[in-house]
Amino acid sequence: MTVMYVKKEFTFDAAHYLEKYHGKCERLHGHTYRLAITVKGEPDSEGMIMDFIELKEIVKEKVLSVLDHSCLNDIIPQPTTENVVLWIKERLEPVIKEKDCSLSEIQLWEGPGSSIILKLERI
Repeated sequence: MTVMYVKKEFTFDAAHYLEKYHGKCERLHGHTYRLAITVKGEPDSEGMIMDFIELKEIVKEKVLSVLDHSCLNDIIPQPTTENVVLWIKERLEPVIKEKDCSLSEIQLWEGPGSSIILKLERI
């Protein structure tokens, strides 16, 4: 058994405000987010865990088509980076499982140097 990881990165632009936060982020503002999706699996008969193009299409359909150039508050209550990552997990996990892979990690940067990492594997 050879377990490997496939990682693909994306960017999207979105606005949000944090109603429950007291500071400048409680006002409407925007970010260029950077998103990294890591999938775990074993190479198939073609020698791939998951085709990069297939992973790109899944993320584009399930995540980017909804979040890019949106107001995140219209989609996710209190859209902190943590809550956005959990929303992404809920959208991707079932589809990735159908491909005989598992979602291993989601990392979302709100800007350069600031990110949240959700690890979905037991250490």
